[in-house]
Amino acid sequence: MSSYNKVTPQIADQLKAVVGEKRFFEGEAIKPEYSHDEMPIYGKYFPEVVCEAETTEEISEIVKICAANKIPVVPRGAGTGLVGGCVPLNGGVIISTRRMDKILGYDMDNLVVHVQCGVLLQDLAADALDHGLMYPPDPGEKTSTLGGNVSTNAGGMKAVKYGVTRDYVLAMTVVLPSGEIMKLGKTVCKTSSGYSLLHLMIGSEGTLGIITEMTLKLIPKPIVDVSLILPFPDIASCISAVPKIKLANLDPQSIEFMDADIVKSSAAFTGNSVFPQEVNGEPVGASILVTFVGNSEDELDLKMEKLAEVAEETGAFDVLVVDTPTLKKDVWAARSSFLTAIEADTKLLDEMDVVVPVNRIAEFLLFTRELGDKHDIYMRNFGHAGDGNLHIYCCSNDLEEEEFLRRVKIIMDASYAKCVEFEGQVSGEHAIGHAKKYYLKESVGDTAFNLMQEIKKVFDPDMILNPGKVCTYICE
Repeated sequence: MSSYNKVTPQIADQLKAVVGEKRFFEGEAIKPEYSHDEMPIYGKYFPEVVCEAETTEEISEIVKICAANKIPVVPRGAGTGLVGGCVPLNGGVIISTRRMDKILGYDMDNLVVHVQCGVLLQDLAADALDHGLMYPPDPGEKTSTLGGNVSTNAGGMKAVKYGVTRDYVLAMTVVLPSGEIMKLGKTVCKTSSGYSLLHLMIGSEGTLGIITEMTLKLIPKPIVDVSLILPFPDIASCISAVPKIKLANLDPQSIEFMDADIVKSSAAFTGNSVFPQEVNGEPVGASILVTFVGNSEDELDLKMEKLAEVAEETGAFDVLVVDTPTLKKDVWAARSSFLTAIEADTKLLDEMDVVVPVNRIAEFLLFTRELGDKHDIYMRNFGHAGDGNLHIYCCSNDLEEEEFLRRVKIIMDASYAKCVEFEGQVSGEHAIGHAKKYYLKESVGDTAFNLMQEIKKVFDPDMILNPGKVCTYICE
């Protein structure tokens, strides 16, 4: 494949004419964060120019210019990804969508909201609650954009009850690699109308099209809720409670797990020791945080009674009720701080976002911890116990980066092979980007991977849109 072209002064002038002087950046005016996402261990790659778009039509015009000149173009939201998905591996143009941050309107009869792609998750979540509604997808990074969430099919802490982002996207507007604007889906809850291009676009990580607007499904806001902490002596007994909670027909909104190390780090980082590290003189090895929602306090009381029975059967030290507004806020703030706490006290880190069957969680975590011990890499983990999605971090404060990467590759290779053996998946919610695509190929096999590549070619024959990601390679 021939190489991409550079952004010449003439092309820069064309782009500048679309977005104006104040929303066009080149050279030293480009902020360093545009060269990486939240996982800079995967390398830094600078774009030639950055265009801050405000409308679908502007994105369309930018892409048309890039398509006509065979210049790579990369869409970028908040840059909170963890797999290098918004990084411009081949230079070219970054289209920033952060200015496309408008909630365009609610349809209360159909329980949907129409938004631009740059709206932050936390802003829609809060605004929906003000309307008596809830947007259920709940990724841990609340400052991510909705466009990024849809592009990666983000999951989050409430997926065990409500599903993932894909389940809440009814329609979208997309700019194709040619610059053509296409509308996909309708404001309806079911369809059997040909191939679902809508769902093909969801989770495509900006490689098939740039999602600019979305119609998202909402649900009524729960009337009451309660969270409970179950501390256990070790990870095995902790995870053993998860299927029993689900089989007890308790329908939890979330089941989060955390080991003792991350609880200690979070307490030091936030100053809040909301998760117990010791119960009656016994050290807590791991805990789960369970949330129930319902229509009445009586309904929740019944669920809590049943949960207490499960806790006793599985060896929990206690059942701690999180029932005051302040305590709820502190507990969920601590849970949301886990990654930030790791970043704060770690010089070098890399992450796995695997998903395995729930009954293999403890075994997989033990396997990765033993690998870490063998190669002198500190392993830290937490995740969504209800759906088997694990966040496992390889950490070091002592190694040089080259040696860290060498050891981590050994651990990653073995861990992803074990994930395949357990019939899991490479990513539960952080997607593939450019960091995990080789593991994706090993996981899905040559036939599926080749089909993905052929789909990419149909949408983007010149490979200009977010090249080098998911199933594509860097055009040298």
